Amino acid sequence: MFTHRIIPCLDVHDGRVTRGQQFGRAEEGGLRNVGDPVELAVRYNEDGADELVFYDITASAQGRKYMLEVIERTAEKCFMPLTVGGGIRTVEDMRQLLRAGADKVSINSSAVLNPRLINEGAEIFGSQCIVLSVDVKKNARGIYTVYVQGGRKETGLEALAWIEEGVKRGAGEIVLNSIERDGMKTGYDIELTREVSTRVSVPVVASGGAGKMEDFLAVLTEGKADAALAAGVFHSGEIRIPELKAFLRRQGVNVRMP
Repeated sequence: MFTHRIIPCLDVHDGRVTRGQQFGRAEEGGLRNVGDPVELAVRYNEDGADELVFYDITASAQGRKYMLEVIERTAEKCFMPLTVGGGIRTVEDMRQLLRAGADKVSINSSAVLNPRLINEGAEIFGSQCIVLSVDVKKNARGIYTVYVQGGRKETGLEALAWIEEGVKRGAGEIVLNSIERDGMKTGYDIELTREVSTRVSVPVVASGGAGKMEDFLAVLTEGKADAALAAGVFHSGEIRIPELKAFLRRQGVNVRMP
């Protein structure tokens, strides 16, 4: 039987986990310090998280150094799969992260700038290692378009068309990030998630908007997502993964219990 996944996300800046709203940025004072990434990873591992996502939001040479150390330390202490994204521009970047202990790499802006990176990563490491992360926002005409550079820049790409292209190029999973709902606790974008999930053959991870347990239930059932990703509600302890999974199980959603 198919098992849905619950995935915490850690945004790492200068070796610390941070959290903001609607893709808030450090230089604008839009981030707050949450804690040590390895300590949080160990907590989530013990709580029964199915996977863990790290995003290097520093995305610089120094940031990469911090991130490699974080991944190595986490892989030594945790047994859940690790996905790492942020600042991955080349196949060599992917190789470094996978060698450090990541199971999958997540690419976003670099894939838009160089779509061949998806093909190359899939050919060398396998599609199961390549996650296409897509930051989306609805425009004035009601069309979802793709943003890059941490939500700063609109590309003009229509989100569904880009996602379908990414899957054809070899992406083995999609992380669908709603910029407008990020950190707002107003619920996932059910309509968009359902549309993407029914149009592609690879797993879709919903991201952005989790505020209560019912939001996870809605996106996994009505939204047809394979997995639900969240950050703030887990970091704060508002929602704990064991209780969330017990709730989902009672509602008939198949999840792996801790």
